[in-house]
Amino acid sequence: MTTTQVITKKPVIQTKTANNGIRYKPLHPTFGAEAYADFSLINQEFVEEIKKGLAKYGVLVFRKTGLDDARHVEMSKLFGDLDDIAPFVGGLGQKNRLSSDYLFDVGNVNPDGTVMQPGGMRDLLLRCNYHFHADSAFNPRRAGISLLLAHELPPAGFGGDTEFADTRTAYQGLDDARKEEIKDWVVCNSQLNCRRNANIDENGKLNPLLDTDEFDPMKHKFGKHKLVQTHEPSGQTNLYIAAHAHHVEDLPIEEGQKQLHDLLLHAGKPEYTFKVTWQDVGDLVIWDNTCTLHRSVPGRYAGIYKRDLRRTTVHDMSSQAWGLNGEGATWRSGLD
Repeated sequence: MTTTQVITKKPVIQTKTANNGIRYKPLHPTFGAEAYADFSLINQEFVEEIKKGLAKYGVLVFRKTGLDDARHVEMSKLFGDLDDIAPFVGGLGQKNRLSSDYLFDVGNVNPDGTVMQPGGMRDLLLRCNYHFHADSAFNPRRAGISLLLAHELPPAGFGGDTEFADTRTAYQGLDDARKEEIKDWVVCNSQLNCRRNANIDENGKLNPLLDTDEFDPMKHKFGKHKLVQTHEPSGQTNLYIAAHAHHVEDLPIEEGQKQLHDLLLHAGKPEYTFKVTWQDVGDLVIWDNTCTLHRSVPGRYAGIYKRDLRRTTVHDMSSQAWGLNGEGATWRSGLD
């Protein structure tokens, strides 16, 4: 089956219906739902209903929405303030092939439209996406909601799924002694930490292209956020951790790194995760970065077929948005 063929909509039995007609079919015992909605009319009321679904499920999967770049961006603006890629385009000399600076290009398509090949610098930097993370945990103001839209997909069976982890239930799965131990920890996050760790070979050697001061987390600012937080939309306690987590403030570096590694492995246990298989152009996945983690799953499409996914990122609007970084800070991880 190719991505251009019609796929019959899944049955909507055993779903729950919101006031505006959004229906939810749970995908996992504790989080995630396939959601059914009409995207022909997008307004603030529609978005507020989606937010209610996110507060409960954390991840919502909408199929064949019919959205294009413009409507994707305009809908996203109704969720809150949007992050943009302009600092990275200017600061790193990158070229944006997309129509808006509010669209983050997280696919494998080069600016000239060709398929990205393994081993190049862009491929090395994007390998971080194969590790569980929360968007923008490394910046002074973290991400709240992300909206990822499919524009072109590999043929069925070639991979490219996206996996999600439930960090609210992961916190509940810790024993009381562990919860007490970590309750006041402040985590120092760096995008560069994830990029380096994603490019260490089986012998423990870092790719020399990233073995420079430019990619050394200790030579740049860290996004500081508390590890244990209240997820305000649901009122549940959450474990805010990601592959960007470099060390714990006030702990020896190596000890903190080991502790964070163990907690990230805990959050990624099978009982806390599920995968979304992209089916059609127009599929949209919306998730809350403050109570879930996500990662791209490698597949056989790499270097052969396009996987063109575009994300808008809504800044966190909660009282914990800025962490311990100072409200209004404008620096970006790796560009400071």
